[in-house]
Amino acid sequence: MTHAYRAVQWNKHKRTYDALIAVGVVLFIALFVVVGLLQHEGDHAAHPVTLILRATSTCAITLLTIVLAIGPLARLSPRFNPLLYNRRHLGVSTFLVALVHGGLATFWYHGFGVVDPVTSVFTTNANYLPAEGQRWQSWLHGFPYQPLGVFALIILFLMAATSHDFWLKNLSPRVWKNLHTLVYLAYGLIVMHVTLGFLQDDVSVVYAGLLGGSAAVIVVLHVVAGVRENIKEGQDGIANTEWVAVAKIDDLEDAHGKVVCLKNHERIAVFRHGDKVSAVSNVCAHQNGPLGEGRIIDGCITCPWHGYQYRPEDGQSPPPYTETIPTYRVRVEGRDILVNPEALPPGTAVEPALIHETVGEAGDA
Repeated sequence: MTHAYRAVQWNKHKRTYDALIAVGVVLFIALFVVVGLLQHEGDHAAHPVTLILRATSTCAITLLTIVLAIGPLARLSPRFNPLLYNRRHLGVSTFLVALVHGGLATFWYHGFGVVDPVTSVFTTNANYLPAEGQRWQSWLHGFPYQPLGVFALIILFLMAATSHDFWLKNLSPRVWKNLHTLVYLAYGLIVMHVTLGFLQDDVSVVYAGLLGGSAAVIVVLHVVAGVRENIKEGQDGIANTEWVAVAKIDDLEDAHGKVVCLKNHERIAVFRHGDKVSAVSNVCAHQNGPLGEGRIIDGCITCPWHGYQYRPEDGQSPPPYTETIPTYRVRVEGRDILVNPEALPPGTAVEPALIHETVGEAGDA
């Protein structure tokens, strides 16, 4: 988190993370090529360029599958939050590997003709629509799959190019989020690119199984995470009355929070800090991270996704940062924590409720 934009903001942990990604990618590609040379010695499939193309495509799909799995895994268990913290680095790495694959494929298969390679990708095979009387199986077998990979690479480029917080700030979180949801479209295009291309000519149970299995895993993870979220909302949904009981004092561990869902699906993060209780919006101003799943560190609510911080008493980031989030009025009644479900403007100061105080005396401001 920063109040000024810098080209690169790597700390020791991120450097280690990026080094591991780079080493993993190199080892993956090298091992793939070596095994391919040994397994297909003397075969056309053993050509080094062919093996590198297959290695980079397989690596890129594997990385993208991991990227798409991190989100639902983090919602299912906070143990995956460290991966979420560095997900953008993994996404940029995915684009770079895909770029190597796309660039090599373009110039290897289209770089020796009279038409420039990029134009050749889109014009060599113009079988975009089935011919009259042509069966759809025959049409799909000859479908121009390479442009699908180009469109997927363009999407990955847009995501990689806008991964810096500069774009998040200037595009607005909503626009930035919508842009980056195009990753699912890119994933679908890649699956089609491989299915209509490589798997048409080289029917491999292993490759088909891995591709279909990875896609199935992504779908299942997102469905399970979504169902769990809906069940939680149904169980925790609280009516929007003037004051509502949201938790017991004993439910909250010191410096930890609890996510509470109202009937209008608004989520509140209730935190205990010492003998005080505060409530803020559960949505981080950075990338809509779940603040209630974070902790209070150095007196500030710290988002578990990227470490953005907010003071619990006013929802403001500590200076020199300027991010703010909505706050809520809180009071303690016996051992019950009550919250007024009407959100106050972002950055509004609210007196924390004292745990030993009685109804009407704490946080009623």
